[in-house]
Amino acid sequence: MADCRTSTLDYFPENILIDILSYLGVRELIRTGRVCKRWRRLVKDQRLWRAVDLTAWKGVTSRMLWVLLRQYLGTGLRCLRLRGLLLSARGGAFLSESWLKALSSRCPRLRSLSLLHADLRGLRSCQLLPTTLQVLELRGCELPQSFFTQTPPSPEKQAGATSTASTQQQGRGQSGKVPASTSGIAIETMVLDNVPSFTDLHLQSLASWLKLSRLELRNVLRVTAEGLRRSAAQETDSGLNGLSRLKYLEIGHFGRPGAQLQMASLGLGVGWLGLEELSLGGKEVGPGLLSASRLRDLKRLRLRCCKLREMQVLRSCRMLRELRRLEFCEVFFQVCPKTPERGGEGERQGEEGKDNGADGGDGSDDKLDENDPVPSLRRSLAALLPQCTLVFTNCTVTITSD
Repeated sequence: MADCRTSTLDYFPENILIDILSYLGVRELIRTGRVCKRWRRLVKDQRLWRAVDLTAWKGVTSRMLWVLLRQYLGTGLRCLRLRGLLLSARGGAFLSESWLKALSSRCPRLRSLSLLHADLRGLRSCQLLPTTLQVLELRGCELPQSFFTQTPPSPEKQAGATSTASTQQQGRGQSGKVPASTSGIAIETMVLDNVPSFTDLHLQSLASWLKLSRLELRNVLRVTAEGLRRSAAQETDSGLNGLSRLKYLEIGHFGRPGAQLQMASLGLGVGWLGLEELSLGGKEVGPGLLSASRLRDLKRLRLRCCKLREMQVLRSCRMLRELRRLEFCEVFFQVCPKTPERGGEGERQGEEGKDNGADGGDGSDDKLDENDPVPSLRRSLAALLPQCTLVFTNCTVTITSD
């Protein structure tokens, strides 16, 4: 009994302690580092700082960001989520050019940046963001007019970057292509959610982003159909213009009833070369379906949070011969009651409809299949598009008398 000792955390290997610390948030990690020197060293391990989410931490100031960057954030950071002071009574500056430069140098592996309620009007351009970013999410932010404009680098900087890359390549003793200048924007995915200052000019300036392949526009009220037409990839005498590398586009409007609606999805009627996936949501579904028939390269179509009729879908999808997948997510299908057929069978169906009450159904609603809520729509689309797969998720069917 005298040889028995009380087990403490000091007996655990560091790998196990790091796994335990990975379940803590940012605040808890910082407090844990104040326990002792060993825990402070463990807390600074970069495996704990790969994905940092500060959106739940209200009132994060620029001073706190500097402390996090100098003491904790480093080469292990991959994803960073920040919450600004746009809706805070404290106000003040949040992101500065010097902090973004320090973030680029200390976190060279940062791939995703998400900003919530951040005031970015103090930044000249998005080129101040880390050049390693591949995903940029802006939710409820304020933007300057020329934020997305990409200015070409000066000849001195471009020559210096090329010579530096060549020197590094010769030092490794490997042959291959010299990497491009790091001054360009390498963002591949852009998410804009409830950004009131985002306009048609911002959308058109995204055409200079050579690697942008996915664009999500949600509740962006100042983007019009004309702006979408001017940004669409079109073939001209000088080549492709607009967002020519875009493969995925999402347009959704989920605002309150009575909110201003621009029907921006009508701009898809001009056609969009190379666009393979389209997602329409809310009030943009109706206008978007009217124009989706002009998208000849479309392979996947997703409709969510809307009300649809069977004929509305058939009229829009009959021209999409390349469509391979059609998804319905939280869609309310409005179906007309079936007309009674001739003969005794029709009379029996009519009697069953009277017994079922005011719904006017034939008893099949009680056995509604969640994977196939509208069998007639599936049969009609199978005849028009035999290679298209239909997916229903949380859809409901309402029988109307119209």
